[in-house]
Amino acid sequence: MVRVFVSGCYDIVHAGHVQFFREARALGDHLTVSFASKEVLWFHKQRKSSLPDEHKRALIAGLKMVDDVVIGTGLEEGIDFRESFLRLKPDVLAVTEDDKYADLKRALCAEVGARYVVMPKTPPEFPPISTTEIVRWIRAPQVAPLRVDFAGGWLDVPRFARPGGFIVNCAISPTVSLRDWPYHQNAGLGGSGAWALINGRDGVSSELDLGVGWQDPAVISETGLCVWRSGAHPELEVKTDGELLRGRLALYWTGQQHSTPAVVDQSRDYDAIERAGRTARDAVWARDFAGLASGVRQSYAVQRKEGMQALPGDPAADSHAALAACRPQAWKYCGGGFGGYAVYLFPDMKSRDAACELPGFRAAEPYLSV
Repeated sequence: MVRVFVSGCYDIVHAGHVQFFREARALGDHLTVSFASKEVLWFHKQRKSSLPDEHKRALIAGLKMVDDVVIGTGLEEGIDFRESFLRLKPDVLAVTEDDKYADLKRALCAEVGARYVVMPKTPPEFPPISTTEIVRWIRAPQVAPLRVDFAGGWLDVPRFARPGGFIVNCAISPTVSLRDWPYHQNAGLGGSGAWALINGRDGVSSELDLGVGWQDPAVISETGLCVWRSGAHPELEVKTDGELLRGRLALYWTGQQHSTPAVVDQSRDYDAIERAGRTARDAVWARDFAGLASGVRQSYAVQRKEGMQALPGDPAADSHAALAACRPQAWKYCGGGFGGYAVYLFPDMKSRDAACELPGFRAAEPYLSV
């Protein structure tokens, strides 16, 4: 009888593990699987075990290609199974091509005369997944808010960051999920950050990898009305519940999508952006709605200088008497602009709700997770 031995954390057994067990079992007549005990997992990975050890032993033992299961309890990294291996004296130790402890395992094999066999990579039967990815997926929220930005946008892009600058934004409802997305896409509301979050990914890294800023996933994860310090990474200065804006927020769909990465290198007035960010930041601290509206108006002025079309309510746009009657206080394009949604501020809920009877407008509210 040829006895084969494999080892690993196997903290959350998935189809990739099962495929490996089956291919390892084909090397002989008997397969022993060793998994890291809860103490070993904590010692080396600072991670709690997904299941009690005896439950995990029973789960792995229930697989038809597995003949025996042992628990690795040694604290020597990479060969926590030393004691069981020396006791069982298997004929083969099978490992994957990316095994990091080859020298230690070869030496252990030499002690009992076992063969050290590197298993060739075979096409996965299912899309590859790791235990870390599974844990992130389990922990991912079912829903996420999107966001509106009021001032300071672009100062969250690391290469445009300015010491002393501020970014002011707010998470909004209704929320989105993998099954329900009640907004237009590519619309300047941080949808890619929300998508990353509900898929269990690191939203900040995802956005920075696109060459844009971190504000979308930062406020979507944090929620509330937030002030962030400009810089290479999110640094929260203050977070409020957003009551300052309740009943006063609306979104306007411009009728066309936009792409922030496509305009990231465009020339713009960063001094004016920084001033608008500070105005909005001071207003959040003071709970001053009029001050926040001023910061939004300053931001919109920068956008117009970049060549963005005038929005409804702007004297430079076509006359919109019905909107004017709703007394909008401020407006600006969300995100990089040049399309997508625009955010509007109104003096009260009655005015906001009246505006939302007009084509293209819809209500939004600040969102704070419980």
